[in-house]
Amino acid sequence: MTDSLFTQPQFFDQYRQTTDPVLLLEHINVTFDGFRALTDLSLSIGVGELRCIIGPNGAGKTTLMDVITGKTRPDSGKAFYDQDINLVGMTPVDIARAGIGRKFQKPTVFEALSVTENLEIAQKMDKSVWTCLRASLNSEQRDRIDEVLQLLRLTEHRQRLAGLLSHGQKQFLEIGMLLVQEPHLLLLDEPAAGLTDAETDYIAELFKTLAGKHSLMVVEHDMGFVETIADHVTVLHQGQVLAEGSLRDVQANEQVIDVYLGR
Repeated sequence: MTDSLFTQPQFFDQYRQTTDPVLLLEHINVTFDGFRALTDLSLSIGVGELRCIIGPNGAGKTTLMDVITGKTRPDSGKAFYDQDINLVGMTPVDIARAGIGRKFQKPTVFEALSVTENLEIAQKMDKSVWTCLRASLNSEQRDRIDEVLQLLRLTEHRQRLAGLLSHGQKQFLEIGMLLVQEPHLLLLDEPAAGLTDAETDYIAELFKTLAGKHSLMVVEHDMGFVETIADHVTVLHQGQVLAEGSLRDVQANEQVIDVYLGR
């Protein structure tokens, strides 16, 4: 694309610390009825990176994900994915097909269907639910579902109705529904919320395993969980990037301590 942000040399110096960014946001502004949800926000996430986004309630974390996934269109600014795909103006469905998957805070699964049926539907997201259920899977699709079931410790629950799963198992199933779509970038909203200690430990190890093959952006309030997984942390406050860097650097930042971490 001729207007790609990545073709403009001045931006390479600004983001040279990130190699081959999978996501680049530049000067994003979002206003709701006069309220500035995001103000001049710029963010870059590298291929295979595991980025944690933290900040107090109302900092703009959800709006940020809404912009990336097409739910909210920014008033101004640029958003590029995979170097030359302009996300601004794309529909959420087209963005998902391009390779960006999102997990919401509250698990969203088809509770009246089995675990396996949920994964089958996710694999064929461009079709209706009932068309998906009637369609037969090829061997590659079956193998991928088996792999994800094992990865998320749901193999023995494969025929169980999703509505009968525990909260943690539903969280895992929704992550599985993303993984079977083979996204390049996963957006995960408070994935550790409501999990047991054992489940939290496992999902932390899972994310570290997924990083590299996928890029992950994790929005999280649980600082213990962030400490376990974070390579790089971005702190949002009042719709802006307040600080960014290693977890140690962010924890030592006086502004971050004052507005979020406390003393």
